[in-house]
Amino acid sequence: MNAKPAIVLLSGGLDSATAAAIAKAEGFSLRALTVDYGQRNRWEIEAARQVAQFLRVQEHIVVPLDLGRVLASALTGQCPVPRDRSLAEITHGIPVTYVPARNTILLALALGYAEAVGAADIFLGVHAVDYSGYPDCRPEFLQVFEQLANLATKAGVEGRLRFQIHAPLLHWTKADIIRRGVALGLDYRLTRSCYDPGPEGAACGRCDACILRRRGFQEAGLEDPLPYP
Repeated sequence: MNAKPAIVLLSGGLDSATAAAIAKAEGFSLRALTVDYGQRNRWEIEAARQVAQFLRVQEHIVVPLDLGRVLASALTGQCPVPRDRSLAEITHGIPVTYVPARNTILLALALGYAEAVGAADIFLGVHAVDYSGYPDCRPEFLQVFEQLANLATKAGVEGRLRFQIHAPLLHWTKADIIRRGVALGLDYRLTRSCYDPGPEGAACGRCDACILRRRGFQEAGLEDPLPYP
């Protein structure tokens, strides 16, 4: 019996890699979609390629989409990335690293890809616990997008596909995510999380993403395989 196809949004980060590993463990045949949206961390793209190879996905597509030209953010422009913030600061408010409507745009691309290849299932690695306040990581957003997916597509309207948005990490802490990935044999050395890496791709260790990642490994009782300054 052929495995059910699924699309996974793969950024190259820890969370999306874990979501992809979970989808594979659940028996899906994966097609990975990575969007090169002009993010400062250019090393994420190569990390996504390596994770896709590690998981032996059926297909991996990298789509160039220069969002930085129209969507201002610390992740796509010259605005400084916040560093050395406390956990209280990180989890309060919407930070300057928010890219306007990014997950809506990425999910729309994944939805089109899914309809084109006949896949009803879309996986992404968002989570609403220990996160940085992004509005497009909330369960309410995912529920509404799933409704849209089935209203705005030919396959959905004709009843050929019933689209489902899977966010398996949604209610997990970063430590929970890391434990699950390790249990699945995921190699976190391949992933990149830093918002503002050095010229050779080394993580800064001080941005929100690095702080949350390092804290997650510490709470999981594990050592982060990435080097930090």
